[in-house]
Amino acid sequence: MGRYAPFALSLLRLVTALVFLEHGSGKLLGFPKLPAVPALTSLPGIGGVFELVGGVLLFVGLFTRPVAFLLAGEMAVASWTVHAPRSHFPVLNGGDSAIQYCFVFLYFVFAGAGPASLDRVLRRAA
Repeated sequence: MGRYAPFALSLLRLVTALVFLEHGSGKLLGFPKLPAVPALTSLPGIGGVFELVGGVLLFVGLFTRPVAFLLAGEMAVASWTVHAPRSHFPVLNGGDSAIQYCFVFLYFVFAGAGPASLDRVLRRAA
């Protein structure tokens, strides 16, 4: 099974990025339709830019480590400023996915994008 680990890393990156960028596309593009669309200049609107652009970059595996670092920071900020004030328990404050995203993104900072990525293609071309 260990020989498939690099491909599992790429699959984890692809699925995580696809689900994550939906948050940004919902906030910025109205798809999927969310109950409320934040102003672009608001903190949730800026978060939407991070989620959409970062999600796309992560999906294609371009600049994976720095993008993942920024997204982990965004999710840490969201966890502490938006969710934690509601309750100390993530399952009650709605912040469980923010915490999970934060740590998955931190994993990408250290593990990289995996073999199915533009980072890998560019590294081979250099």
